[in-house]
Amino acid sequence: MSDQTPVIAWLRRDLRLTDNPALRAACAGGGPVIPVFIHDDSVAALGAAAKWRLGLSVAALARDLEARGSRLILRRGDARDVIPALVAETGAGAVHWSRLYDPDAIARDGAIKAALKEGGIVAESHNAHLLFEPWTVETGSGGFYKVYSPMWRAVKDREVPEPAPAPARIPAPEAWPASDALEDWRMGAAMDRGAAVCLPHQCVGEQAAQGRLGAFMAGTIDGYRDARNNPAVAGTSNLSENLTYGEISPRQCWHAGLRALHEGKRGAEHWLRELVWREFAYHLMYHTPEILTRNWRAGWDAFPWTEGCAADVLRWKQGRTGIPFVDAAMREMYVTGRMHNRARMNVASYLTKHMMVHWRVGMDWFAECLTDWDPASNAMGWQWTAGCGPDAAPYFRVFNPETQLAKFDPEGGYARAWIAEAQARPPQTALSYFEAVPRRWGLSPGDPYPAPLVGLAEGRKRALAAYEAREF
Repeated sequence: MSDQTPVIAWLRRDLRLTDNPALRAACAGGGPVIPVFIHDDSVAALGAAAKWRLGLSVAALARDLEARGSRLILRRGDARDVIPALVAETGAGAVHWSRLYDPDAIARDGAIKAALKEGGIVAESHNAHLLFEPWTVETGSGGFYKVYSPMWRAVKDREVPEPAPAPARIPAPEAWPASDALEDWRMGAAMDRGAAVCLPHQCVGEQAAQGRLGAFMAGTIDGYRDARNNPAVAGTSNLSENLTYGEISPRQCWHAGLRALHEGKRGAEHWLRELVWREFAYHLMYHTPEILTRNWRAGWDAFPWTEGCAADVLRWKQGRTGIPFVDAAMREMYVTGRMHNRARMNVASYLTKHMMVHWRVGMDWFAECLTDWDPASNAMGWQWTAGCGPDAAPYFRVFNPETQLAKFDPEGGYARAWIAEAQARPPQTALSYFEAVPRRWGLSPGDPYPAPLVGLAEGRKRALAAYEAREF
């Protein structure tokens, strides 16, 4: 391959310039580099919020590339057709991309790599989305980890490569191939009026993500161990959305956390543990891809979950269960696109245990509504809380949203921030919920706050009876 043969950098969930191994490899030969993003079936299948947020990230990366004298070429279609067609069109001699780990992506990427190599094209994939490739972390007996704590102990002292800088130069071709216009993809169409409400709460692009990490390391991380559980305070990094789209690399986060640990910041180790919890989710998705679609633990297929009464499930989706912690969390999600992790556990527990509704109903709704949606973390989180997933002992744990809120938010700020009903002067955050949700729901701040859909004592009793009736 000549030094002037174009190289394609196929970007997916690595929408950044810094510490992007695929982009650096594409630039290494000094020839023209053609960055491309493909709107394929995996993009088309995204929920409304995730697709909209991905579109914002793609736009931010396109601006960053233009500032460096490059471009982001946009194409729509099956990547198995688009990549070979682009190779033929540009005369590219190599294609580089960052690995993904869900079963559909693995199958697609494997087919593309084989076809390119058969045609004499260099095809290389790189790790940009994880700290540790799933197949490189093994138990002492050579298997994969099914419990988090031993995996943490196995990797916490591993060497993680330092994040690499952005390429010094991204050579441009003499003539750029044609590109779709991002606005023609209408990636935010399904968000409707919710997009305008949600937009101010997004932290989009590489520069914003770097700033968010820096601010967290400068202050919040010191108190992270305790503050992370209080949904009413800004006690977390909020980097989940940026990691989801690859606007920041996990390696940069890891090394920032290590520096904070060496500086004696008290919450640093707990934050590093959370990064490995994300790794654990991908570890399991890679080794047991069934976690995405069915019960991970054997014996749970006969558990008496239901799809739920449509009216009751709608009340849960609307944040009108009559349980303040659950309702505040759902409303936070509609306004910001995210939900506090402590709240997620209570929301999921109420649906799967008090209401006895299948975890897939909740998992699919989160996939529709979260801007930080991640396939591995979403599936593992729902199964962990439902009791049928990995590391879920005791499976019979039933969160009490009332005592949880009293414990972690004793001042009651979280419910006040998100539930407008019965407040004489509700804050804008609570009012914004009514501006974000579908008009067809017909909700207004003047509505009475509903009585509990399922009482906490009643729901707990029913869930425990169902557990006692089953053999696991």
